[in-house]
Amino acid sequence: MKSYPVRSDEDVRAALLAKREIALLDVREEDPHAQCHPLFAANFPLSKIELEAYTRLPRRDVPIVLLDAGEGFAQRAAARLDALGYTDVALLAGGLQGWIDAGGEVFRDVNVPSKAFGEFVETQRHTPSLSAETVDALLKNNDDVVVLDARRFDEYQTMNIPGSISVPGAELVLRARTLAPNPTTRVIVNCAGRTRSIIGAQSLVNAGLPNPVAALRNGTIGWTLAGQTLQRGSDRTFDPHAAHDAANLDASRHAALALAQRAGVGRTSLEEAARWATDTTRTTYRFDVRTPAEYEQAHVPGFQGAPGGQLVQETEMFAPVRGARVVLVDDDGVRANMTASWLAQMNVEVYVVDGASSADSTASGAWQASKPTAPTTPSLSADELAALLADTKSQTIVLDFTSSANHVKGHIPGARWALRSRLTSDFDDLRNLPDAKRYVVTCATNALAPFAAPEVAALTGKPVHLLEGGTSAWIRAGFAVETGDAGLASPRIDRYRRPYEGTDNAREAMNAYLEWEYGLVAQLERDGTHGFFVI
Repeated sequence: MKSYPVRSDEDVRAALLAKREIALLDVREEDPHAQCHPLFAANFPLSKIELEAYTRLPRRDVPIVLLDAGEGFAQRAAARLDALGYTDVALLAGGLQGWIDAGGEVFRDVNVPSKAFGEFVETQRHTPSLSAETVDALLKNNDDVVVLDARRFDEYQTMNIPGSISVPGAELVLRARTLAPNPTTRVIVNCAGRTRSIIGAQSLVNAGLPNPVAALRNGTIGWTLAGQTLQRGSDRTFDPHAAHDAANLDASRHAALALAQRAGVGRTSLEEAARWATDTTRTTYRFDVRTPAEYEQAHVPGFQGAPGGQLVQETEMFAPVRGARVVLVDDDGVRANMTASWLAQMNVEVYVVDGASSADSTASGAWQASKPTAPTTPSLSADELAALLADTKSQTIVLDFTSSANHVKGHIPGARWALRSRLTSDFDDLRNLPDAKRYVVTCATNALAPFAAPEVAALTGKPVHLLEGGTSAWIRAGFAVETGDAGLASPRIDRYRRPYEGTDNAREAMNAYLEWEYGLVAQLERDGTHGFFVI
């Protein structure tokens, strides 16, 4: 097995403090990552490297440092990145334990840089907030108040404050003057926990919205802990086709531009951004911060869709290379500048495109991530698989490599869910299954399964086939699916369950989550690598 260089915690910290490019990647699954990791260690699961590398690590010679907790994942991830053409791959000395032993600060949860930044902003700016009890009383008294939910629309639909309107983070400054035209209307911003409430409310304050503005303290968690009822399945949202009042739009543009300038945001053009994208000495991310619907309708080629609120909330997931250059574009002069103003305060080198027009948006559809060609595996159709499964003598086992959440929602009857990262002799996931003469691998659309197929064959020594079109093709062919978690061959560690997901979570978990958030600023001070500031 090829050996790779080792970089010390001191070396990694020095790079972070000097703002030199570095991708510190935790290649474990999301749940173990969420239990303990360094501040700027972006989650980059070994199981999905081929699907994510070319988008999240666009420069092949970017310095990469990999870590795990002793499972051997980092070594395997290094080999995969090496095969994909990355030339500066190293392992963190001692992995996670080495970082801890050297005195490095470690953090829990996901999207920690962004959440810690939100707490940092609140301590510096004393963002106004109201308790769940106060907001509930205002709503029940029919006071002149509007509640704006700054999360993604799908999160809003899962659970929301009664009567609230979905206005994802980057849309707030653009839409608030229209949604609350009377300057005496109280505007309350909420999210599930704290971060997007704080950043959303502070965005409106920073942009000079004349209305009284407050964050809902502790979001839907605080609402639930107060014993108040949440709605589910709501669909109230801003009208994306509503014409902006010229005076309101002008006011928002001027405010957003002024904030970007104060934060030190750079200016650029589409032409310069395109040149930067080919620069082999720097990593450049290009993001379109409008809504997903707008992006899919038309966007500038080469720009990835990244709604501004989520880009600020999940910065290390969109741009895991710390010290990289980030370029933002919109079509209104508000959303990119507002988003950039926050990224700059997070110590990100960020630029906004000036002069872009609708004529430049010549691409459409969802972002198409570049990925390597998968190994060739014999395939079979949904009809052929159905025939095999109907014949008990065929001893065919279907292995599903989709996310565990997707598997539980619906899978081929009898299919076993497996984690690709555990396809080695170190784990018993497949050994604990019934005897098989052959395996058929699938996932939702066959993005990941083709990469897992040869690993299943190498581990089991049995014939392996790929289901053509994945589980989606099985469903389109009219075959039944089953639900539930009875067929889990691997532990469900591919996703960390947030304490605020759903309304039936234990009060203890939600209280613990809030206590964790309150302590993030002290952790930032101990870590010392963040470089955050507040204008």
